[in-house]
Amino acid sequence: MKKALLLIFLFFSFHSYGAGEKIDIPKYDWSWKGFFGTYDRASAQRGLKVYREVCAGCHSMNYLSYRNLGDLGFSEDHIKAIAAEYLILDGPNDEGEMFERDGMPSDQFANPYANIKAARAANNGAYPPDLSLIVKARPKGADYVKALLLGYVDPPKDMTIPSGQHYNKYMAGNLIAMTSPLSDGLVDYDDGTQNSMDQMSTDVTTFLAWAAEPSLEDRKRMGLKVILFLIVLFVLAYISKQQIWRDIK
Repeated sequence: MKKALLLIFLFFSFHSYGAGEKIDIPKYDWSWKGFFGTYDRASAQRGLKVYREVCAGCHSMNYLSYRNLGDLGFSEDHIKAIAAEYLILDGPNDEGEMFERDGMPSDQFANPYANIKAARAANNGAYPPDLSLIVKARPKGADYVKALLLGYVDPPKDMTIPSGQHYNKYMAGNLIAMTSPLSDGLVDYDDGTQNSMDQMSTDVTTFLAWAAEPSLEDRKRMGLKVILFLIVLFVLAYISKQQIWRDIK
């Protein structure tokens, strides 16, 4: 009886696994990959612009503060100007009431919704995920995020798309509640960079990768120092060993 139940369980397990179609995520070249890789700060700054003008209306970044943008090369005055564009709920004041004020560099990125229920109500029941750690939270990270942004295509003719859903060839199940957020020329870059969908998706993914792991470059530099230290230590240990045991054969 137990063997029969086990066989039935394995049959349905393998059947369910085989029913899921494997999605091949493209691999892209990223400046921060590799031992000596670093973030492309110009790209990340453009990505911040894409996030603010396109993504910030739906997606929060609760684990990032405006002052963190100094690591991307923004000046203090520029950071203050960016933060001041947003209203931050603060309080209570002396009367015990909450109030809104202009953002400051020490504030976290402004949340587009007051709470989760408000976010779901504005998006047909779907909750837009926080983007602070999205690159670390998804398999294949940056490759997945960029592929998803570029994956909106026409669905197969025999496929019916439910209301409120959209077809994306890189989304699990190929259905996603978010409409295609990017289009050619949607965001005007201050540095004159071509604002194609591919460029904008690269830039915003670079920004999100930095936001998810801002200490990446520091860890790489520390790793290099540790390796150099170990090499020197090995050489000194070898020389010491040769000196101590030179008279013993």
